Amino acid sequence: MTNNNKTVVRSMDILNLFIDHIELSFQEVIELSGIPKTTAFRMLKSLEEMELLEKGADAKYRLGILFLKFGHLVSIRLDIRKIAYPIMNNLHNDTKEAINLIVRDGDEAIYIEKVDMKQKVRLYTAIGRKSPLYAGACPRAVLSFLPDSEIKDYVESSELKSFANGTITDKERLYETIAHAREHGYTISHSELENYTSAIAAPIFDHKGEVIAAMSIAGLEANYKGENAEIFVEKLKKATAEISRQLGYV
Repeated sequence: MTNNNKTVVRSMDILNLFIDHIELSFQEVIELSGIPKTTAFRMLKSLEEMELLEKGADAKYRLGILFLKFGHLVSIRLDIRKIAYPIMNNLHNDTKEAINLIVRDGDEAIYIEKVDMKQKVRLYTAIGRKSPLYAGACPRAVLSFLPDSEIKDYVESSELKSFANGTITDKERLYETIAHAREHGYTISHSELENYTSAIAAPIFDHKGEVIAAMSIAGLEANYKGENAEIFVEKLKKATAEISRQLGYV
């Protein structure tokens, strides 16, 4: 067997470890593969450069973005909460506002993660709580980026009930907010789920370019006006773009 072939086989031995392991440290790769330390280090570096593996901030290796383009193996193992949490935490430390993550659950959105240690006021958006897709910035960030036919079917078949003073209950106005979201890449809400609170949200896309989640910055309504809102929008869109990138969206 030539050296080139031996290198390919050993590289595949390393990649095959990730069929049964979502993440591995450098030491674990060595122990499981039996490859010498220097050789393993060189191979891991090459696999990382080719985007076949990705090294996280925790120094552990995971299957890389490139695999998302070839099949479902990585996508079914990617936990969006695990990817999003450090980014949410950084955004929370930066803004001192609550950061929420939702995914679609049929005609509703469910809040699956929240970071709000430095937000003194507890908001509507508790983990596990649900909201219809039309109500609130975060759910509507998902609704706004669904295919046109799905949006129309949803809006026309939904009864828009009020939750707070600012809940959108007019279908024409809902269509207008969806158009605004598509044009500017974010949604904003004021007193839609809870009075005197606001949120700014942006969509998260997977490797197929489909919207699968959304993230929001939320807090007291007084903080979401003028220049403050513009700053939040910029920071949020940067954060959601990074999560989408890690999910394989290009």
